[in-house]
Amino acid sequence: MSRPLRGPVALLLAGFLSALAVAPAHAAGYRYWSFWEAKGGSWAYATQGPATARPGDGETVGFRFAVSEDSGNASKPGAAPGFDAVCARTPAEDGRKRVAVVVDFGSAADAPSGEQPPAARTACAQVDKDASAGEALAAVAKPLRYNSSALLCAIAGYPKTGCGEQVADGAKKSAAPTASDSGSDDEDSGPSAGLIGGIAAIVVLGAAAVWQTRRRKRG
Repeated sequence: MSRPLRGPVALLLAGFLSALAVAPAHAAGYRYWSFWEAKGGSWAYATQGPATARPGDGETVGFRFAVSEDSGNASKPGAAPGFDAVCARTPAEDGRKRVAVVVDFGSAADAPSGEQPPAARTACAQVDKDASAGEALAAVAKPLRYNSSALLCAIAGYPKTGCGEQVADGAKKSAAPTASDSGSDDEDSGPSAGLIGGIAAIVVLGAAAVWQTRRRKRG
């Protein structure tokens, strides 16, 4: 039968368990527009911002407003990416391209105080061959609002104020799985409980080994 842990090992273990108990389960999120691209019939978080991404003719881009901790849990646009459904009635033109644009204004839980999100919309943007995703968006969903760092803050005037502001722990988050800030602006969300637990296990095991070695030398 194994003996209960005593001495410094027990103290270390108790200390780390206490740290885990008070560690936040979820870091604060950020309220912003994320940018998505259609890949293989599903949404993929964009690796560039809409100002630099240049979708080709027949491609689909999406934008979603939500509260997210980082790109790993950012909410995707609710509508499935489908170029044919969006641009079926827009004939092709020489020297121009058609880009399907999906705009999801998110849920009431993600909306800033006092604002109500508009209904989601889709539109077919017909723009110059070298136009960016941002230019395609501007062609169908004005007015757009950017901040001094070129972060996309509002689409079709929503939201009226604010831009990527932090939302305190415990605030409601979107239920859907789905920022690039308009591209990619991952924020440090702090250490997770799993990471802290792993570190605790390594330190406690190391302390136990040292303690056992000292006991043998004394014996």
